Amino acid sequence: MDELRAQGLACKKASYALALLTDEEKKQALQAMADLLWEQKDQILQANQEDIAAARAAGRNESFIDRLALDDKRLKAICDGVMQVADLDDPCGRILAEWDRGDLHLVKRSVPIGVIGIIYEARPNVSVDAAALCLRSGNVCFLRGSRETLTTNRMLCHWMREALKRCGIDENSIALVQDGSHEAADAFMRMNEYLDLLIPRGGAGLIRACVENATVPCIQTGTGICHVYVDKAADLNMAVDIIENAKTSRPSVCNAEEVCLVHKDVAAGFLPLLKARLVDARAAAGLVPVDLRLDERAAAIIPGTPAGEQDFDTEFLNYILAIAVVDDVDAAIAHIARHSTHHSEAIITADDTAADRFTTCVDSAAVYVNASTRFTDGGEFGLGCEMGISTQKLHARGPMGLAELCSYKYIIHGSGQTRGGSAAKLQNPCN
Repeated sequence: MDELRAQGLACKKASYALALLTDEEKKQALQAMADLLWEQKDQILQANQEDIAAARAAGRNESFIDRLALDDKRLKAICDGVMQVADLDDPCGRILAEWDRGDLHLVKRSVPIGVIGIIYEARPNVSVDAAALCLRSGNVCFLRGSRETLTTNRMLCHWMREALKRCGIDENSIALVQDGSHEAADAFMRMNEYLDLLIPRGGAGLIRACVENATVPCIQTGTGICHVYVDKAADLNMAVDIIENAKTSRPSVCNAEEVCLVHKDVAAGFLPLLKARLVDARAAAGLVPVDLRLDERAAAIIPGTPAGEQDFDTEFLNYILAIAVVDDVDAAIAHIARHSTHHSEAIITADDTAADRFTTCVDSAAVYVNASTRFTDGGEFGLGCEMGISTQKLHARGPMGLAELCSYKYIIHGSGQTRGGSAAKLQNPCN
């Protein structure tokens, strides 16, 4: 792992210079990155096709392929995302608080975290999103993608580093682990000497491995067992529209709906509408119908697949939706408490009291009233491309934008002040 440690050392050295960049210098570097990535799109897309071919040969499913794949449209969106980040306010150097304490003047100021390690799976867009957000916030970005995306990631990182060089910035401000082995991943998670923070993006297995094995401070992100609860006061047509979007617009992402809960009073009227939209209409249109995994109460109303023991605890990332009928909003809240990964949940209702109870009691990073869970995204929240969706409560929660990639320090200005006398220092040397 000598190469990995050498990369870590280079990243640490780069972090000191990166923290000194001006707002304009960071903007110019991001512009150069976006321009160069688009100029080199043919090379990038060719590299991506090589990864896709290898993934298909290895028998990876289409959901995985979708997360891996780039095309002109996706690459353009990635480049546009870089420029959106460039247009955001610089989060570093902000005065968070300022006050006087006697003759001392204290300033609490935002600062970069330092070197941020990103460990992630199939999505090559994460390489660029993470690099852009880190650069804008004055952090070095050290990337460790999956073996399946290594060719694409190498090409993306090559051109991003080239853009930095052209702007006179240390290219080691963006680095990529070249070794795709599990051993390298394990070593990466323990690089406390070089990494200040580790952010995993991927499935439940990756998140669990990082949380359980990393010695570098780790942000828990990603896994999305997202619920939509259809209340008795719901507009049923609105509910069908929202669930169709939450489940089928892009089922392979973490903000897609995996579980639908339906109030018992409207289940008989609502579930046939939902089946007609998600199963019958999609099949008639030549689209993949949604496999409805039904609890006993739902199965008594519509046909589908009987829900198995794990169906309400699974992030399907596919055209599968678990459905349960519940007695009331409190039963929905209790179900979510047992099964949620604290990502995103929604209630569909015209009852403000039910909505208030749901939003107050559901313990998730994003809680919606009459809107799709698919909005849990840094761009949709106005934060630019996000580093990930934090499902924990410490430091960051929800879409991690620029502010969440900063820490702070206290700067104290004096004029020769000392604390206590020599006797006091001897009695209590720590004060």
